[in-house]
Amino acid sequence: MAIAVPPAGTVPERYTAERYLALVDEGVLAPDDRVELLEGVIVAMAPKGVRHAAGTGLAGDALRAALGGRGTVREQNPLVLGPYSIPEPDVAVVTGRHADYARAHPTTALLVVEVSDTSLPQDRLTKAAIYAAAGIPEYWIVNLRDDCVEIYRAPDAQARKYVERRVARRGERIALAGVPGAAVAVDDILPSAEA
Repeated sequence: MAIAVPPAGTVPERYTAERYLALVDEGVLAPDDRVELLEGVIVAMAPKGVRHAAGTGLAGDALRAALGGRGTVREQNPLVLGPYSIPEPDVAVVTGRHADYARAHPTTALLVVEVSDTSLPQDRLTKAAIYAAAGIPEYWIVNLRDDCVEIYRAPDAQARKYVERRVARRGERIALAGVPGAAVAVDDILPSAEA
């Protein structure tokens, strides 16, 4: 089926967060559409493989247990991070309770986690820049390719990058920078290679 191309000048160069959310309200984008807004571009998200789904669930469960009610774990839900980005990270730890976000999506997080396989380059480059620019204090990439967790801390919002980076491997524990006393085992968030 042929799709008409909109007339020149009618398509915005970049979508704003406000316009993107309006597309959802207007029904142009459905709740089950697998898209997110990154730097003003509506980007299709890759289908979730078995290990990706397992990693997301494992990370969410491990973080809930580690937090002990000192924050809320949201899985695959929007974060409004500035005028041009509304990513949907695999896991985000935010302050407060779920009920606090009944009227608006959170605009920051204590920790954001992306589970990565095919999306690894985008998670390291585009998403890391978005999260750093928004001042998210800690960002983890559950790297399924290399069976490790990449930890990014100390965001430089002006430079749009994280100053500190380290890799955690099986057998190690990761302390959450924004929640004193909370830590998770790498083994608890990495799915087995056989999954």
